[in-house]
Amino acid sequence: MLQKKKKEEGVTETVKTVVYAVLIAVLIRSFFIEPFRIPSGSMYPTLEVGDYLFVTKYTYGYSRHSFPASLVPFKGRFWESKPERGDIVVFKFPGDNKKDYIKRVIGLPGDTIEVKKGRLYINDEMVERKEIGPYEINEFTYKPETYTEYEETLPNGVKHLILEASDFEPVVDNTTKVTVPEGHFFAMGDNRDRSDDSRINVGFVPFENLVGKARFLFFSHNDKGAWYKPWTWFEKIRWSKFFKVLN
Repeated sequence: MLQKKKKEEGVTETVKTVVYAVLIAVLIRSFFIEPFRIPSGSMYPTLEVGDYLFVTKYTYGYSRHSFPASLVPFKGRFWESKPERGDIVVFKFPGDNKKDYIKRVIGLPGDTIEVKKGRLYINDEMVERKEIGPYEINEFTYKPETYTEYEETLPNGVKHLILEASDFEPVVDNTTKVTVPEGHFFAMGDNRDRSDDSRINVGFVPFENLVGKARFLFFSHNDKGAWYKPWTWFEKIRWSKFFKVLN
């Protein structure tokens, strides 16, 4: 009888430990920091396919989308702090409020945004960019892709790198001038000609849809080697990107 009682107590303690662990993990992911993986090339050269990064939840305050599966039912944000131009943010796709997107905040409420012949205009001023040179993507793609890399300087002085396939891509390189409404933001991928963003299907991003701010990488890998070939693992890892701060 004593042995049975000890066994039951052991099972109870195990269950309690698992429950506590799950609750702590949910709290950390909801209020502090959450990991994400980059599955597409829309943020090259800043973020590559195979990058893993941490996003801070507290930076912009909390909305229902801060919590797992957006299950906490409330509107708006509390403890809010608005993003700045140039921030890399994760947000829920406004079309379904489910899929996670990661882009750079380009337009703030009240801004006018337009792209003409591949050049970005904010409030009718052409955004400065400086050519760096050719950039080739030869990972996670069927064949190598060549772009031109630029350093772009936003009106608030934030500098970041972008890619352009050309200045004459249909749809994305010539857009209608739009005004960002209150409570929304205009987001674009750094891989300007290969990004589904506020110029196309995403539209304006509601402040409520922001999940958090991308802070730093904690792991990254290329498409070389294979998981079932341990001797290839070393060359598969992008060691230089570990703990790289994002800007």
